[in-house]
Amino acid sequence: FLIIVSFISVFPLYWMISAATNTTTDVSRGRILPGTYFMENFKNLTAQQPLWRALGNSLFYAVLTTVICLLICSIAGYGFEIYHDKGKDTLMSILLLSMMLPFVALMIPLFKMFSTMGLVNSWIALVLPSISTPFMIMLFRQASRSFPIDIIEASRLEGMSEIAIFFRMYVPIMKSTYGAAMTVTFMNAWNNYLWPKVILQDNASITMPMLVANLKSGYSVDYGMLMLGVLICTLPTAIIFFCLQKSFSNGLTGAVK
Repeated sequence: FLIIVSFISVFPLYWMISAATNTTTDVSRGRILPGTYFMENFKNLTAQQPLWRALGNSLFYAVLTTVICLLICSIAGYGFEIYHDKGKDTLMSILLLSMMLPFVALMIPLFKMFSTMGLVNSWIALVLPSISTPFMIMLFRQASRSFPIDIIEASRLEGMSEIAIFFRMYVPIMKSTYGAAMTVTFMNAWNNYLWPKVILQDNASITMPMLVANLKSGYSVDYGMLMLGVLICTLPTAIIFFCLQKSFSNGLTGAVK
């Protein structure tokens, strides 16, 4: 039974890879075997769309968002738990309530705010809404509950500052939580489509999800080229997940070593 379920789960991925090597006619006919049209699809993709620019933009945006988000959310989660009081519990409850709001409800106010500040079509407006999320703060706060408080007290007795305790003691010990948070944040930033489509109005700022969406426009769709674009868009997140899957599982379960 598990073999059958695993096959069903993996088949869409296999079909995407197979379709990237076939012509659009073969894909439309339901061919599932790999073909020999991979290089032609790649040449057509690079000729019709700015593939390398989109890859560079998405990588820059995803890495920048991930680094800033990890720094801010880990400090926030650490502060909520280590410097605990009732006021912070109330603020955390408000943050958790904000998770119930869909991004569509916030998109128009965000766009008007950035438009007023003259930040439309800038990477600042693209990154700012994603550098701190209630989920990431909650993840680091929950992980901080398993952090040995004796280490903090001993470090204070040794004369270490609070900033030094965080970066020299907390960060190395909580590396599994950072791995899980990095995986989730990078995947969300890389796959983000709606907000970049709204805030970026210059073709030079195109990202990979926007490029894939462009492949579906028009009267006819080249399914082989489309599947190749989806495959290229999927590879970075797949590589990140497979490299950090152990840290991802340990981080979500709150493992501390």
